[in-house]
Amino acid sequence: MNTSLLRSIGAAVCLSSAYYWVPATRAVTKAPPVQQPYHLIQKIGLSGTERWDYLTLDSAARHLYVTRGTRVVVLNVDTGKVVGQISQTAGVHGIALAPTLGRGFTSNGTAATVTIFDLKTLQVLGQVKTGENPDAIVYEPVSQRVFTFNGKSNTTTVFDAKSAKVLSTLPLGGRPEFAVADGSGQVYVNIETTNEVVTLEARTLTVKARFPLTPCTEPSGIAIDQAHRRLFIGCSNQKMAVVDADSGQVKATLPIGQRVDANAFDPATGLAFSSNGDGTLTIVHEDSPARFSVLGNVITQPGARTMALDLKTHNVFLAAAQLDPSPLPPLGSGQLPIRPKVRPGTFTGMEGWGTLKAPVF
Repeated sequence: MNTSLLRSIGAAVCLSSAYYWVPATRAVTKAPPVQQPYHLIQKIGLSGTERWDYLTLDSAARHLYVTRGTRVVVLNVDTGKVVGQISQTAGVHGIALAPTLGRGFTSNGTAATVTIFDLKTLQVLGQVKTGENPDAIVYEPVSQRVFTFNGKSNTTTVFDAKSAKVLSTLPLGGRPEFAVADGSGQVYVNIETTNEVVTLEARTLTVKARFPLTPCTEPSGIAIDQAHRRLFIGCSNQKMAVVDADSGQVKATLPIGQRVDANAFDPATGLAFSSNGDGTLTIVHEDSPARFSVLGNVITQPGARTMALDLKTHNVFLAAAQLDPSPLPPLGSGQLPIRPKVRPGTFTGMEGWGTLKAPVF
């Protein structure tokens, strides 16, 4: 790790394990000034043995949403305390937020539904039927529409965020992974099985473009620098692809850890993050829209593959747990793989890295 740079940058936080990030002034043309070294600050344990998937953070409301199998646990990121939970979310994968509408949405893979909930009370307001195994979910603010990306049917279901009326189901030509909205009416989604990123036009509900991601393979996480129109895409072959959001040109590829699942970008610091299941957090700096550099890899907890970025404090939150080491039963004909169970009392909702407080599961 480039400790001289990281020492001047700041710190991070972890849930089971979450990471706390100390802010640095954005400087696109030069590396940010170092303020503090990265180190683990705090871990916050959460009860239960359910596995987890995406994390979503509402920086304004100070709420961190943690998906836990059949429920969503909601934490106050400043205190680390559980403030509530959302029910009716069988097989929940992701969370999308529409703050101006006061609504949130969960993608429920087992139920093939979206649960609509109130952001203040966390009470369930309704359900929407989707395609098979909705995984990633995105709220697009210009059209005020919600997109679910359905892993088994290779489609996206689109519905109106206010009326909950389903507007369209679009074929994607492969299995979708993470997605991100650009704030201007477009949504970008990684297609894992074809090594592409697809651009969707939210207002016309059309596929606008398909861009190959060579040399990136099996893309998963995606984040965006809206100001400079750059996508940061995590690839299973240990690369972060930096892609021009308009032309689809791969501008750079940078080395990251193994088993990436999520990416994030902080416009205030010019930092892009890759959370990797091998127990590393890769940190990349946007030196300019055409130049990018790896600052280093923070050692996290193995399995801490999903994350959320707090744009107010610049903390990064990761989730992890210790898994049951008992051998799994052999697979039968046509049986899906069985995942190891979480060992009781080991799930950390937040883990913090830096010089300030940080939480962990």
